[in-house]
Amino acid sequence: MSSSAKGDAVLALHRFGMGPRPGSIAAIASDPRGALIAELDRPLTLAAAEGLPSSAKAYRTVADANARRTAKAKQAQQQAKKQQVATAGTAMVEGASEPQSDKQAQDAGDMAAKKAADAVPDPGRPIYLQEAKVRIEAALNAEIGFAERLVWFWSNHFCISANRIQSMSGAYERESIRPNALGLFVDLLQAVEMHPAMLFYLDNLASMGANSIAGINRSRGLNENLARETLELHTLGVRTGYTQDDVISFSNVLTGWTLVPPGDNPEHGGEFTFNPRLHEPGGQTVLGKLYDQEGVEQGRAVLRDLAAHPATATHVANKLACHFIADTPPPALVELMARTFRDTEGNLKEVAKAMVSSEDSWSLPATKLKRPSEWGVAMVRSTGITQIDPTRFTAGQELLGEPLWRPPSPKGYPDDEASWIDGIGRRLDIANNFAERAAATADPHDIIENVMGSSISPEVRQAVDRAESRQQALALLFMSADFQRR
Repeated sequence: MSSSAKGDAVLALHRFGMGPRPGSIAAIASDPRGALIAELDRPLTLAAAEGLPSSAKAYRTVADANARRTAKAKQAQQQAKKQQVATAGTAMVEGASEPQSDKQAQDAGDMAAKKAADAVPDPGRPIYLQEAKVRIEAALNAEIGFAERLVWFWSNHFCISANRIQSMSGAYERESIRPNALGLFVDLLQAVEMHPAMLFYLDNLASMGANSIAGINRSRGLNENLARETLELHTLGVRTGYTQDDVISFSNVLTGWTLVPPGDNPEHGGEFTFNPRLHEPGGQTVLGKLYDQEGVEQGRAVLRDLAAHPATATHVANKLACHFIADTPPPALVELMARTFRDTEGNLKEVAKAMVSSEDSWSLPATKLKRPSEWGVAMVRSTGITQIDPTRFTAGQELLGEPLWRPPSPKGYPDDEASWIDGIGRRLDIANNFAERAAATADPHDIIENVMGSSISPEVRQAVDRAESRQQALALLFMSADFQRR
């Protein structure tokens, strides 16, 4: 194996994949680029996800638990009130001088209600952790992890937040992102914008047109969040020619896109539905084009045109190149990817292939800082560990400022070094903690030679050799620039 072949394999695993693991460099060294492309041709299935609930099922499960919790709390309050009445009556008969005050009675009732409610377990957290385990272990077990990185990229591009809709956060990614991450952008776009989790996250559930039946009867209004973020973040990008009038018109188009209330339908609650009573009637003009389709097809038509817009091709290409290649990617690479997007009608697999086939993607040094989630997975992969404790792993991501499926805003997590460099110190705590647990089975010298392919600098080798313990050596290795950059 030539040094250049080994170097390309190491770069492929760091820059495009989830990081080297035992045997991975040798497996792809004969043709790193071909190996990346071959991974894109494999199904993006998750066998381990069998048995996980659909997003609608998870939503109903949590809604049912919340309903039981509310009922239990009310029963406890009623029982406490009856007990207070009985106690007061007994006190009067027996001549008690200090009856319980109204505040004391209220506090006792509230405490009883809280205790009764807390006795009903919350199913949302276990569902979230099960989804996290499947997702992270898919990254740990991938040969390279290029396809998994693309799933993560698109999940962040079309992000939702588990802080708003925890029960659906994992299933949203499995249902809308994963099946479409290597397909046509228009299919991905429609899948995410019509998913109940996105409609919930961006407050479209109750958005109604002023002239809709519900709008007239309830005197409630339009919500612009979904339309605005679809234009600004998901498709065209900022400063690409759309106006506030376009946002309002598109918002009217999207009225009626909602979900089935779980309390009304125990079999289909939480699923997408189009409610004509919320929909603004008539045609709407978006970006200079009149859309006069009926019902849900009006919104689908706008999304199809947004997916095909030249600005969308440029926005998507630039964001992909920023994520994988450099904070400021080569303009020629961005244009190549944008042109591929346009020429293939948004075929995301072809765009990804164009990226890894370009010399510009391999010519830059490994200076891009890995995001905390990428670094954490790479660290675990290097030791050969393939299973994780999701509670511990997600707690680590939260400590590093990138809690899973909990971005700070609809923009998702940033991909530039400036946003993450201040958190490097906190990575040391995670590296030390993991090194302590892995030291019994992971040899830092073996990782340098057989996992990293001798791509570690002499300075890091020297630091590892001089470490006082295997734990310290592992932590130094994980904190090195050779490990944290791609």
